[in-house]
Amino acid sequence: MARGPGKQSGRQDTPGVASMPRVRVLLPLPLAGAYDYRLPPKGAPRPGEFVVVPLNQRETIGVVWDAEQEPDERPVPDHRLRPVLEILPAPPMTESLRRFVDWVAAYTLSPPGAVLRMAMSVPAALEPPTPQAGWTLAEPGANHRPRLTPERRRVLDAMAPGEVYAGAALAEVAKVSLSVLRGMADAGLIRPALLPRRPRFARPDPDHPGPALSGAQVGAAATLRARVSARRFGVTLLTGVTGSGKTEVYLDAVAEALRQGRQALVLLPEIALSAQWLDRFRARFGVAPALWHSEIGSRTRRDTWRAVAEGEAPVVVGARSALFLPFPDLGLVVVDEEHETAFKQEDGVVYNARDMAVVRARLAGAACVLVSATPSLETLTNAETGRYAALHLPQRHGGARLPSVEAVDLRAAPPERGRFLSPPLIAAAGEALARGEQAMLFLNRRGYAPLTLCRTCGHRLRCPNCTAWLVEHRAQRRLQCHHCGHAEPVPAECPECGHAGTLAAVGPGVERVMEEARTLWPEARVLVMASDSIPGPAAAAAAAQSIQDRAVDLIIGTQIVAKGWHFPHLTLVGVVDADLGLAGGDLRAAERTVQLLHQVAGRAGRAEAPGRVLLQTFSPEHPVMKALVGGDLDAFMREEAAMRRPGGWPPFGRLAALIVSSEEEREADRVARDLGLAAPGGEGVQVLGPAPAPLAMLRGRHRRRLLLKTRRDIAVQPILREWLGRVEVPGSVRVQVDVDPVGFL
Repeated sequence: MARGPGKQSGRQDTPGVASMPRVRVLLPLPLAGAYDYRLPPKGAPRPGEFVVVPLNQRETIGVVWDAEQEPDERPVPDHRLRPVLEILPAPPMTESLRRFVDWVAAYTLSPPGAVLRMAMSVPAALEPPTPQAGWTLAEPGANHRPRLTPERRRVLDAMAPGEVYAGAALAEVAKVSLSVLRGMADAGLIRPALLPRRPRFARPDPDHPGPALSGAQVGAAATLRARVSARRFGVTLLTGVTGSGKTEVYLDAVAEALRQGRQALVLLPEIALSAQWLDRFRARFGVAPALWHSEIGSRTRRDTWRAVAEGEAPVVVGARSALFLPFPDLGLVVVDEEHETAFKQEDGVVYNARDMAVVRARLAGAACVLVSATPSLETLTNAETGRYAALHLPQRHGGARLPSVEAVDLRAAPPERGRFLSPPLIAAAGEALARGEQAMLFLNRRGYAPLTLCRTCGHRLRCPNCTAWLVEHRAQRRLQCHHCGHAEPVPAECPECGHAGTLAAVGPGVERVMEEARTLWPEARVLVMASDSIPGPAAAAAAAQSIQDRAVDLIIGTQIVAKGWHFPHLTLVGVVDADLGLAGGDLRAAERTVQLLHQVAGRAGRAEAPGRVLLQTFSPEHPVMKALVGGDLDAFMREEAAMRRPGGWPPFGRLAALIVSSEEEREADRVARDLGLAAPGGEGVQVLGPAPAPLAMLRGRHRRRLLLKTRRDIAVQPILREWLGRVEVPGSVRVQVDVDPVGFL
């Protein structure tokens, strides 16, 4: 076995002596590359096959790889090779997925084995499912006539010749116990048989009658269908105002993929969004798709992975990890809400699922559709330069009108002392509730208050593991860090000065807004929608159903309420703090704020009743507020592009971040300093830092940050590899590479 990556089979150990036949196996471990193994005695595994191989003192599963050997590598001597132990009876990993693993590893500077681990997340699925035993009718004997009791007659009446029945289901239908079935087998009336394997997922019907499309939708859907039927790679940006029916349009593209006999993948940024999305899918195709996210159980995960690999899951909807499922014939990849930062994975292999979805589609020869009412500046720029095609839906579906948007200047109309809702917002919400309509209050901040301090000494309660304040959750009577999860009870006295009863909550969270709302509208039925109270898809579905059933009058929520929901009776949206996302100096702060608030505003007035949106702000003159009030997001994005272009900031330049972290502050500082001294230079290349990260401590690790900035035409990966190769990093220090960062914490 090789001690490093890239040992090509068939090489010679000495001139004129043939090397032992070997294969390269990539293991799902953070290793630099594939290892060499000796061929098994029977059969030669092909590239992509899953095999069991020895590794040190244990056995592990890997994939036969087909990467080339590096020029400077020497083959492993024959006597050191260890054999492939077993070839697993699983569908081989396709060439396109193997190339995708290599591509992601090279782009993100991650070990290929670490990327492979995401594509092998369900090892149990590599074994074929165990056949299930059932019962079938026995051949009648010539001279054997067993006694037939009423129970036995009911069983025989429920069975048809040649069919195999599961024991529990048969007993339930015949209303007998399992012991009756065993007695019938002993009497020769029935006999054991293996149940036929049934498809794990019902096949969606592409011609199932779905919702009627409007004129603009019909044209856009026809274009997407043509791009899918072309069976070649291409990216299309599908935009449209909130409520314009973008989902129904791209579901028509999914239908075309089904007609072509190919598979489709739909990525959603928040799995909580799947509740209403699944209803739309069922209405269009008559059945549910396969789901892939962290909430599904281990058995469902195993069955789904295997069904995808065997082509029995025609449509998968899931989180970003669904990109690494083993589709044998992927014909369409859809990224819904493509602008969402939730598509960025920040731990382990750091990648943006939106960008990797484009690569996955290209390697599979599939069509790719990026969908958003507020697309990212990167995607807009690709569409404007012709790299992506573009389609736009200009009007809401079904005659609904866009809501009116107004800014409430908190300097002119401040809330009462100790309150957070202004008189104009209180009046508007009260009027909507009085008309029997629903209202929403939006604040992108969980908990009761973001800060707790002592009124006597000014001490602020902070997380012991992170550079962050502890957030009060009053209902649970605890303080919690939303970065590392640390939690502790609210102390009775100040831990700094010891005074009792002096701790005060500062600022609002959704729990505090709920408290104020209950005081203002005591008769209103209030629902809080935040990740604390809506932990998964089932809870989200229940919440959405209660809103649709009009069992809720007032919704108070964080960003979970901003995307994808359709609440026909919701007419008023009030944004409690529209300025919240603009602080901190983040490159994309204004862009993200306008996207989030536009999505929130889009929840209002999606049916016959007109919608109204009120933005509470201290800066009504800010470009974000002007764009939202004026409804001219295109102008805002043009101005945003004009601001970034001269400095070469994305999408007009490239960024990559190095985040140095260690439990020892001195170690983090030393490695960050050494990286700074070894920083690359040259025309079009600039390094910013090192400097403490905005979250200078996270989960007990001290963090320092360096930022590589280059021209758009310069590849950052070779520069990063050479840069990192100049500096010795001890095992106690971690250097994380983030190519194309979307956040700067």
